[in-house]
Amino acid sequence: MWMDVVDLRDFYASDLGQMARRLIRRRIRAAWPDTHGLSVLGLGYAVPFLHPFRAESTRVIAAMPAHQGVLHWPLENGGLTFLVDETELPLPDLSMDRVLLVHSLECTEQVRIMMREVWRVLAPSGRLLVVVPNRTGLWARLERTPFGHGRPYTQGQLRTILRDCLFTPLETDRALFMPPARTRLMRSWSIAVENLGRRWLPALSGVVMVEATKQIYEPTGAVAPAKERPSMFPVTQPNRRHPMPSKRSAPARPHRPGVS
Repeated sequence: MWMDVVDLRDFYASDLGQMARRLIRRRIRAAWPDTHGLSVLGLGYAVPFLHPFRAESTRVIAAMPAHQGVLHWPLENGGLTFLVDETELPLPDLSMDRVLLVHSLECTEQVRIMMREVWRVLAPSGRLLVVVPNRTGLWARLERTPFGHGRPYTQGQLRTILRDCLFTPLETDRALFMPPARTRLMRSWSIAVENLGRRWLPALSGVVMVEATKQIYEPTGAVAPAKERPSMFPVTQPNRRHPMPSKRSAPARPHRPGVS
């Protein structure tokens, strides 16, 4: 079930949301410390975590699913967000070097189709980073945060889904070991608790993060061909196959009596 984009915005504007953003962003940057010259796509509600990439990446865009809604971002510049159907992304094949999924996989009912679209737009040497609520963590049990909505995953379940969708899981990380409390004392101890939790209590994290690469092969006939879709960027060599014209047999000659 998708959360409304306004509710997501309001959560990350709160003190608790700012703490969650800071702790998750810290682990995202640890996975992708340098994106100079790369194109970065955020799918879902990823805008709280895309700001560090804007200063160094060639292109940063945020795709927000229609069931969630869309907001203008960033506020100080021209918009870098667009409303999409997560099962038909309006992007060319192999156009993105990094794809970040936040508040996305756990919400969609079309997991395999959405992941197939991510596979299509990701460059052969690109990286995918998926952030989902941890099924065994405390944050997934409380509906007052966005991590208490949708379907949470364990580390094993997330890695299995990625493999089934033609991705190769690489590194696994975790974040949000702090309880979702609004007290100032909790926020002041957040970094220390994160470091202790990642080392000693990984099962209690609020979110699970898995980085993956795309497999460069796929089983024959495993996935139906995608529909033709509009493109945000010019494509100089469209990846489109035109069917060969069918051969039609000549009409049969009418039989005339007395004529052999």
